[in-house]
Formats: sequence, structure tokens, C-alpha cells
Amino acid sequence: MARTSSASDREARERLRRYRARQSVHASRVRRRVRDNVGAAIALVAIAALATTAQLVYLTAGPGAPEAAPSASPSPSVDPAAERPQPPSTEVSEFREWTGRMTINDSIPLEFRLDGMAAPQAVASFVQLTRDGFYDGLACHRLTTEDIFVLQCGDPNGDGTGGPEYRYGPIENAPADDVYATGTLAMARQGGDGSSMGSQFFIVYDESRIPSDAAGGYTVLGEVTAGLDDLIAGVVDAGTADGAGDGAPAVSAVISSITIQ
Repeated sequence: MARTSSASDREARERLRRYRARQSVHASRVRRRVRDNVGAAIALVAIAALATTAQLVYLTAGPGAPEAAPSASPSPSVDPAAERPQPPSTEVSEFREWTGRMTINDSIPLEFRLDGMAAPQAVASFVQLTRDGFYDGLACHRLTTEDIFVLQCGDPNGDGTGGPEYRYGPIENAPADDVYATGTLAMARQGGDGSSMGSQFFIVYDESRIPSDAAGGYTVLGEVTAGLDDLIAGVVDAGTADGAGDGAPAVSAVISSITIQ
């Protein structure tokens, strides 16, 4: 009887051992599944965060963005304007009056003067670009015949978007009353940006009131002193190519040459 009881005890202990072993395995598997699920959840959150970040970077720094988007890199950010070539020194203007001749279409000579004292940065740029031959062969791309009366020139792209590699400001010598006298030579710029001047200029062929914008008025660098009537008869009177009040001249107006002294 003692031997039978002992055998039964051993079997009971063995069953208990196997049960505890199975419970241990089960508990280990449960812990592993929990750990795997937590890891998967963390990975999904990380992937979602990366996807969101990538989308934000694309939206803010994608094609057409005017400036690079802020970066999470520890490297210091670089101002694009700091890398842009600088305009000629104002000393190029010599802070004096200049005289010159601009010939349009080989047959329309315009005599002009520049005021290096009143607009030294604009005059320095115009003088240097002229010396470099920048303007030779460029067409005047814009004529306005309603409200304001100007012929705009100096864009190498021919559509109002081009200029030299540099841009400059601020605005100089703008009229306080926004009235630009007949014959005025003034610098064109982007609306609301007083530091966006480059090579484009306009000739006022009839007195115009050109309203200031958020940046101010327009830099007056000089005036046409002779030949304006010939420009009006040879180019302006033909109007724009499509008959609108603002557009490309119907008669091509190409700068053949500019000389200054």
C-alpha cells in the first residue's frame, strides 16, 4: 500500500511539474507577443512621423519655393542672398552727373543724363552694365499706353523676369508725389520689394502718376534729354502687339548700343 501511495504522489508531482512548465512556456509566449506588438506599434508611429516630415519638407521646399525650407540639421542655415553676387560699388557712379546716348533700332538716338549724386547705387549699376555691354541687343519688352505711359527695357529674358546675377536696393530718389515727369529714366523692380532692382529700367514717354506700393516708389536715376519724340513716333505710336494697354510693343524696340561719359 505504501508503494502504491508513493507512486501516486510521484505521478501527481510530475503532472504538476508538466503543468507549471506549460504555464511558463505560455507566459513566455504571451510576453513575446506583447513585446512584438509594442515594437510594431512603435515602428508604425516612426514610419508615420517620417512620412509626415517628408511631406512637409516637400511642400515647403519643393519645386518653385523661393527659399530653402528650415532644416533639422545642426549645420547653420545659409541666407541665399548672402551667396548672390553683389552689385557694383556706389563709387562706380563717381557721385557725379553722366551723359550718354542710347540708340534704338539703329535709327533712334536718345540723349540722356544720369544723376550719380541722387541715385549712386542705380547709376553705378547702369554704368557698369553699360561698360560690360550687357544692354547691347536687348529688346524693350513692355509698353504701357493706359494710365501710365512707359517703355520698359533691359531684360535679357525679354519677358520681365531677367536681369544680372545680382539684385540691389534700397529705393533711391523716388518722387514724393508719385509723379514721374516726361523723359524720366527709372528702375523697374518687383512689386513690394525695394531690394529687387537689377538691369530693367523704364522710360516715361508722357508724364505719369505711378502709385507707390508697400516698398515705396521707383528709383529715378536720370532723364532723357533729347530724342523722345522720335521714340514715340517710331515705337510708341504703334501701340502694343495685341492692342491691349499693357504688353509687348507692336514695333520691336532693340537697344543697338549705349555709350556714356
